[in-house]
Amino acid sequence: MRKRLLATTFTVTALSLAACATWMRGAPVTQHGDVAMLADGVYFRHGELEKLGFCNNGWVVFEDFVLAVDANFPDGAEICLAEIRKVTDKPVRFVFDTHHHGDHAYGNHIWAQAGALPVAQENVVTEMDRLEPKRWQAAEAKREDIRKLNSADGPMRPVVTFPRSMVLADSTRRVELLHFGTAHTRGDGFAYLPKEKILFTGDVVVNGPYNFMGDGDTKSWLQVLDALSKLDVDIIAPGHGACTDRSLIARQRAYIAFLRNAVADGVAAGKSLEDLQKTIQVPDDLRHYVGKMFPDQIEKIHSEMTG
Repeated sequence: MRKRLLATTFTVTALSLAACATWMRGAPVTQHGDVAMLADGVYFRHGELEKLGFCNNGWVVFEDFVLAVDANFPDGAEICLAEIRKVTDKPVRFVFDTHHHGDHAYGNHIWAQAGALPVAQENVVTEMDRLEPKRWQAAEAKREDIRKLNSADGPMRPVVTFPRSMVLADSTRRVELLHFGTAHTRGDGFAYLPKEKILFTGDVVVNGPYNFMGDGDTKSWLQVLDALSKLDVDIIAPGHGACTDRSLIARQRAYIAFLRNAVADGVAAGKSLEDLQKTIQVPDDLRHYVGKMFPDQIEKIHSEMTG
């Protein structure tokens, strides 16, 4: 009995130490092109957005296969596949598109050629059917990596879809693919690792001036962020920008809420869209989100509020 108690104590202690190590490690500091291990078998690649248009990627190593998070553009997919091969020779069976935008989904062809099934929330397919191939053709005119896919006349649709949730799990790992409604797009999905307390957010949560709002709904976006805030998460792996802790969810929400309140106040005061774009001043603690898309963000919210 004593040997069994000692073994149990040792196991609990080892697990506790591992948990403490994960908590103490926190989010890694990364730059464009960096690959970081967020937890044992869980990786994040910081995409070269400004230079190459790449989103961030992630991947999760299961017992017999790998799940990749976001397909990226074709060249980004090739780079991510090469990085995965540096840490494991297990096959990539699934690539999860967090939404339909080209920098997150146009690389599906590359992943499929490598043996992976593209997976997404069902509205990703609906949005591709609605918006493609027009956006693909516009991107093709600018990007050599899309032109190289000369056998493709549009983006590859996800072949496995889900309405609200889907779980990938084995004896070593559990990843929950979740959908909480319209935010950045109608088909936003999240990859949540409850044991590791890691959340891959796509572009619903970004870390920097990367908030494109044209395909979303900012009122519903706040509700989705409220749902995310209820998850037990320590590390946020955003669609763009560096990894950080869970406080990024609150900062993302605060930015959108501030813009909505400022536009609403301006509309009530009879200000024009142009006046709002020129006069709204974002607080210093949220200036991190202000960039070249700021006028478009004001226009989008103004349109939502005025019809």
